[in-house]
Amino acid sequence: MHIDELKLKDYRNYEDLSLRFENQVNVILGENAQGKTNLMESIYVLALAKSHRTSRDKELIRWDQPFARISGGFTNKHGPMEMEVIFSNKGKKVKVNAIEKKRLSDYIGTCTIVMFAPEDLTLVKGSPQIRRRFVDIEMGQINSVYLYYLSQYYKVLKQRNQWLKDLRERKRTADEAMLDVMTEQLIQSGAEVLKRRFAFIETLQEWASPIHRDISRGKEELTLSYEPTTAVKPHMSTEELQQVLAADFARVREQEMRRGTTQIGPHRDDLAFYVNGRNIQTFGSQGQQRTTALSLKLAEIELIYEKTGEYPILLLDDVLSELDDHRQTHLLNSIKGKVQTFVTTTSVEGIDHQLLREAATFLVEEGTIMRKE
Repeated sequence: MHIDELKLKDYRNYEDLSLRFENQVNVILGENAQGKTNLMESIYVLALAKSHRTSRDKELIRWDQPFARISGGFTNKHGPMEMEVIFSNKGKKVKVNAIEKKRLSDYIGTCTIVMFAPEDLTLVKGSPQIRRRFVDIEMGQINSVYLYYLSQYYKVLKQRNQWLKDLRERKRTADEAMLDVMTEQLIQSGAEVLKRRFAFIETLQEWASPIHRDISRGKEELTLSYEPTTAVKPHMSTEELQQVLAADFARVREQEMRRGTTQIGPHRDDLAFYVNGRNIQTFGSQGQQRTTALSLKLAEIELIYEKTGEYPILLLDDVLSELDDHRQTHLLNSIKGKVQTFVTTTSVEGIDHQLLREAATFLVEEGTIMRKE
């Protein structure tokens, strides 16, 4: 999988841009606040129909303009294809080969992508929300069924939370039957989400553990653990998961009605990382946390290849300067010759690697981009 051409119209600080890329490493070079990250974000948005930097799509539209368009020509194992995302005050539209997709689950996964940015280094020590988002984004690209059940879960969750809030604020009388219906719907979609999350974490560990061991020169063993807020366990059947969730929701029912919000479930679960048996979120050094984050990103690449038969596009947004020489070298050696990669940086000085010396280089200045010959 690689992107051949990218076109931007009134996106962020880009008025009108058309670029062609190489199917290897592309370096985006420029000072801060010139548009490097905006360019990387546009590729990410084209693949996933949403930004990793904001949940407000209106922020992606250039100031005082009615809409923003991102389009791109790609080549995958089946041949060339076109993708397009349009943002306006009416919402967003997504198209594949000029055909509009009504459901995002039919669009996401057309182009797979992995982004590694400085904020990803906080994956280990950051909030549980960051880790859940990491899992959901990667799973959504390779499993449209998961994306469907996750969407259903959050749809019911929103309705259930509103019902509980209204009940607490006495805007409605107790309607036990309605709560039962919404809880049952939440359990059904939640069990499907959990079943697939457990399987994903297990597969991710199979890839991440040897990578982490290699980066740490054989000194560290990485283990991933899905940490649910309920009594569910890995390898349970869908029926067993539903039974456990039903018992747990019954247990916290009165508490939820008092607090006005759903207290347990996949939306509150977490992912823990252990190195040599110790939780590195609590006890790990910064180096161990960074090695874990790098191992997970490299594992993502291999996992996507395993599931789809082709490598994703890799976006390295100002992250090389955050890694020491050993981790830089390991990252660049791992992707060499197999992954189309985009690297943003203010300078390539200090990064001594043949991969970057042979890369196509683009210079960014105030929303304009020129290829450096």
